[in-house]
Amino acid sequence: MKRQNQSSVVEFILLGFSNFPELQEQLFGVFLVVYLGTLMGNAIIIVIISLEQSLHVPMYLFLQNLSVVDVSFSAVIMPEMLVVLSTEKTSISFVSCFAQMYFILFFGGTECFLLGAMAYDRFAAICHPLSYPMIMNKRVFMKLVMFSWVSGIMVATMQTTWVFSFPFCGPNEINHLFCETPPVLELACADTFLFEIYAFTGTILIVMVPFVLILLSYIRILFAILKMPSATGRQKAFSTCASHLTSVTLFYGTANMTYIQPKSGYSPETKKVMSLSYSLLTPLLNPLIYSLRNSEMKRALMKLWRRKVDSHIF
Repeated sequence: MKRQNQSSVVEFILLGFSNFPELQEQLFGVFLVVYLGTLMGNAIIIVIISLEQSLHVPMYLFLQNLSVVDVSFSAVIMPEMLVVLSTEKTSISFVSCFAQMYFILFFGGTECFLLGAMAYDRFAAICHPLSYPMIMNKRVFMKLVMFSWVSGIMVATMQTTWVFSFPFCGPNEINHLFCETPPVLELACADTFLFEIYAFTGTILIVMVPFVLILLSYIRILFAILKMPSATGRQKAFSTCASHLTSVTLFYGTANMTYIQPKSGYSPETKKVMSLSYSLLTPLLNPLIYSLRNSEMKRALMKLWRRKVDSHIF
């Protein structure tokens, strides 16, 4: 209640792509297909890994958590974005904007740490294959997963609470597709310099530290793969690592450009496109990247499909 007393703004207006009204209808159709594809692809991965006992190992259980994060991330952003695209201007209440920003940061932060944990898992499996069962046992796996989710909660709670502690006295038009931190912060009627220093430092720690650890892990992995005597072993190792690296590049590359940049670094339209890259493309492409490049996932999918067909026949 105190926060509302400080602010004369009770709702925000999401402008979306209102500067290009002729594109609204086409973008709505494209984003709807992307959203449905994201839900379907990630749901298939979650179900396959849940039902197939042979996939109950850290590598695939991490992937299952990643799919849960991606589905949740899309569900927070996409429905509101589709509403924005279907109308010229869309209002979102103060509380709803707070909630959307909170969950964007929560799931985005969790994904950062999960991708880091997945890199460590691949590093342990490829560089220390004999001691891998001891390094990545059930207890370590659970600790890494819990750390990822709890870290996401902490990041979201601290940053969102701080952003919405600023007074908002107008204007109330957010030149964006959803309530993301940078465009909302531009509307604050206060000096946000201290917060920007905190946010920049926090982003370096949350985004760049896992990213650097991932790069170091893959440098070690690359040397280990090159030393493998078997060509088949090298190919299999490269295949599993390529999937994860593609996902990491997509997510971290666009997230870095959005959050680690000067205030006037990009135009609002460019920022919207960059935000779409990690909020739309990453959740959509992750299932394709991991399932199409992974023979075990494809075998598990075919096994479950045959089991379903057989049950209908008999």
